[in-house]
Amino acid sequence: MFDILAITAPIYAAIVLGYCLTRWGVFQKSDMRGFGTFVIKVSLPAMLFNALSNTQVKEIFQPIYLAAYALASLATLALALVWSMKFKRESFSLSSCYAMGMSCPNSGFVGYPVVLLSLGPIAGVVLALNMIVELFLIIPILMAWADAQEGKNSAVQVVWQTFNGMLKNTLLWGIVLGFLFSWFEIQLPQSLNRSVTLFAQASGALSLFVIGGSLVGLSVQVMGPRVSQIAFGKLVLHPLIMLAVLLWVLPISDPVFRAAAILSCAMPMFGIYPILTQKHGHEGLSAAALLVTTMASFFSLNGVLWLLKTQSI
Repeated sequence: MFDILAITAPIYAAIVLGYCLTRWGVFQKSDMRGFGTFVIKVSLPAMLFNALSNTQVKEIFQPIYLAAYALASLATLALALVWSMKFKRESFSLSSCYAMGMSCPNSGFVGYPVVLLSLGPIAGVVLALNMIVELFLIIPILMAWADAQEGKNSAVQVVWQTFNGMLKNTLLWGIVLGFLFSWFEIQLPQSLNRSVTLFAQASGALSLFVIGGSLVGLSVQVMGPRVSQIAFGKLVLHPLIMLAVLLWVLPISDPVFRAAAILSCAMPMFGIYPILTQKHGHEGLSAAALLVTTMASFFSLNGVLWLLKTQSI
């Protein structure tokens, strides 16, 4: 058990440090937005490019992993929508809030460091594969679903906005350029490669620090059944569905990628969750769910890592 804590303790120590230093006024919460922007637009794209460009194409191209991850996320999304709309009679936008919290893990800020420390260098490839599913499939579906009831955007407008947003997403360009460099076996000049590596190495610790600082001031007054249901869906339901997919639908032969798939689905939801739900007035619920789920994930992730270590999954 201590070797598992050796993996997760540094991760949550960085989150706690970010929370404490922001809470004590050493940093302002507005600083976290700047740090987060740097991680999303510079550091993580550099890390993705570095990981993919230095990996053989056959190791990057993992169609079974992509299909399994997409299927598990879509199944979780669908169950969340059915539960919230059919049984709880929630609106389209609120049901989208439920589904987003349950099916969109924090692959970059939390998932990458956890997979890196527990499974090694494949973390960059796993992050890229997860991002492809999330950027091209899960988030566009949920954003369109949230707007469906109000009828603000046509299907063509939704597709165009999604495509336009992708073109401006530096994470996507990190994936595309990294794949192209790997495909054509292009190597950066040594000096430029060192510069890219320098930015890439900043992603792990800084992303966790940002998560901690961003939790300062989040309200938990709306805690209740909705928050607990979202947290349960993210930390328990999503990884269980992933396990079911691996056992009975799309088994992944490589044990490292199999473990990475389960770990990815066991992460708390992504940090921009309250921002994406703010448009429809659900940022209070999202912020509370983010806080509770991130705190609870310390125990659930340690449990998942222990199961992966001791059981033949």
